[in-house]
Amino acid sequence: MNTASRQADEAARARTAPPILTVDGVSRHFDTADGRVDAVSDISLSVSHGEFVSIIGPSGCGKSTLFSMIGGLLPASAGAIRIEDETIRGPHPAIGMVFQEDSTFPWRTVIDNVAFPLELQGVARSERLEKARHFIDLVGLSGFERSYPAQLSGGMRQRVSIARTLVFEPKLLLMDEPFAALDEQTRLLLGDKVSQIQATLDQTVLLITHNIAEAVQLSDRVMIMSYRPGRNKRILPIDLPRPRTSEMLSSDAFGHYVARIWADLREEAGRGMRETEGVSARGADHASS
Repeated sequence: MNTASRQADEAARARTAPPILTVDGVSRHFDTADGRVDAVSDISLSVSHGEFVSIIGPSGCGKSTLFSMIGGLLPASAGAIRIEDETIRGPHPAIGMVFQEDSTFPWRTVIDNVAFPLELQGVARSERLEKARHFIDLVGLSGFERSYPAQLSGGMRQRVSIARTLVFEPKLLLMDEPFAALDEQTRLLLGDKVSQIQATLDQTVLLITHNIAEAVQLSDRVMIMSYRPGRNKRILPIDLPRPRTSEMLSSDAFGHYVARIWADLREEAGRGMRETEGVSARGADHASS
């Protein structure tokens, strides 16, 4: 059996194993001066080893709230979230997180940024630098090891953040709008790179995004959320061949998935706009009475 066939068999066996991530009937509400706000309601999702799943929804649907609960940064009001068989009750060492904001340390070089998590773990300097070089190469930044963040573009800094998260080999990589601050060309090229990295590592990834094309390009499945409170509106499998690159954006099959997701998002975004306009109108009536 050749290497490609063996890797395919191993990936298939991994996907029949129990899920790495289980989100089981999770809800979250906030108490405000104006009363209770239900941000997320009864969300359920499972993610298998090596799967790339994107979550997309209209503004205000609770995507980032869900991300924070999965990452252990925010407790759920109801339901449970498990990494393998362990309930998440706070930040978990098996979960790595990449955020939209630039999180590199400006006073550290690229290699010292990437090696930082291993430094916190007490890994010997020679070992952590060797491992950091491996992940710097993986994200395509070889030759920039001694550069500082200020000397890099936004896309390059985000690749440093991805390498720094991957260096401690998390079982689950959470990414919250990681390309949102980048220009369109850079985000497409970085999407290609993330797809290559995910395939190379067989990394399990959960991506929060508002970009439909990005979700289709990268994902095995896309979960579409309703407007607030955020619920599972649909989980759509993306049956497109891999490896995936941005070159497929012009294909009919790609356009078909974009159109299906947009139809759901348009419905939910429209509902959100109508509710917002209704609240504004009631506020104006109250002010004039």
